[in-house]
Amino acid sequence: MFKSLAFRSRLLLILAALALVPAIGVTIAWSVGVGRALPLIGEAAAWERVAGSGTRAIESLRGAELTPGQRAALQNHERELGQSLTQARRLEFIVGRFGPLLITAALLGLGVLALIVWRVAGHLSRQLSRPLNELVGWTERIAQGEVLPPASAVRGAPEFETLREHMRAMSDELAKGRSRELEAERLRAFRESARRFAHELKNPLTPIQFALSRLERDAPPSLGDAVEVLRTETNRLNEMSRAFAQFGRLPEGPVSDVDVGEMVRYASRATIPSDIAVELSVESDEIMVRGHHDALQRALSNVLLNAADASGPGGRIEVDVGRTTIAGADAIAIHVRDSGPGIPPERIQTIWEPYITSKPGGTGLGLAIARQAILAHDGSIDIRCPPGGGTVVTFVLPTQRPSAA
Repeated sequence: MFKSLAFRSRLLLILAALALVPAIGVTIAWSVGVGRALPLIGEAAAWERVAGSGTRAIESLRGAELTPGQRAALQNHERELGQSLTQARRLEFIVGRFGPLLITAALLGLGVLALIVWRVAGHLSRQLSRPLNELVGWTERIAQGEVLPPASAVRGAPEFETLREHMRAMSDELAKGRSRELEAERLRAFRESARRFAHELKNPLTPIQFALSRLERDAPPSLGDAVEVLRTETNRLNEMSRAFAQFGRLPEGPVSDVDVGEMVRYASRATIPSDIAVELSVESDEIMVRGHHDALQRALSNVLLNAADASGPGGRIEVDVGRTTIAGADAIAIHVRDSGPGIPPERIQTIWEPYITSKPGGTGLGLAIARQAILAHDGSIDIRCPPGGGTVVTFVLPTQRPSAA
């Protein structure tokens, strides 16, 4: 029966019982004590008997021959006896009149105390049950992956607000964890598809390339254009197979110390066409990170290729390398800014998605491979379009001194 009540009702009854049970016990003890003690205190009949026997004793001594001192003592005793009898009669009168009033006052006090206790217990139960019920509801929302309600006026003790803040933080972390897990699962599916596609594409490409090499040797000049088309498309398929193979696997093998400044200089020379101006800015001569050199250079090269396509002939690309922090640890930031028209806002959110591209014949894997490589190194990658035009891609990679590897 008790457990079937709501939490607030149970809490109210418990708080009320904790205060009322001792108060009722004290009131009962007080009433019983007063009821038994007052008649004993106000027993005038006993004093009447004492006064009667004392009076008879005094009367019998009046005719006796007494010294002045004895007679004075006798008179003093008679006076004290009369005063005591008078006080006993007064006390009996008071007890008879006010004894029930004292008991009634005690019961009224108990009633007032019960009312106060009930109100206080009700207030405390509300202060405790409302936030707890709210937090219980939040746990159900978190379990179902729902968004917690927005912050409102503080209710309950300050500790509940602290608990709310911690639960909001926990909910945000769980939501981020779910999102990361879904993204990781989706990327695993993409990588597996890319790996299989690269494998299936590479198998027929090998004999095609052998046959094409023979055609280039033996074909008559009249078939030169056809052979050139075959060579161009075969190379394109080969590059596509290589891109899918790269996306289909994560960086693996031992890590080494990578000189970021040297890597940026080499990638800029090898990737950016000569008709595009390049401005390099490296904070110091030696900036080292621990990682896979080939995967990091491939990621940077893919971004530089995109920047070159966006800038076009006569364009300009700026590459800045400097120190920063990520998650409280030392890190290296690489900023690549092009002079192109920028990216429409509706495409910013999907720019990292594999297989999404605006280039004719593209695979949409360049930026996806770059992002995969950076995230595999516990770094971050971001893209934005500043008001001045162009696009800025930023890599942030955690750094570690070679001696601490």
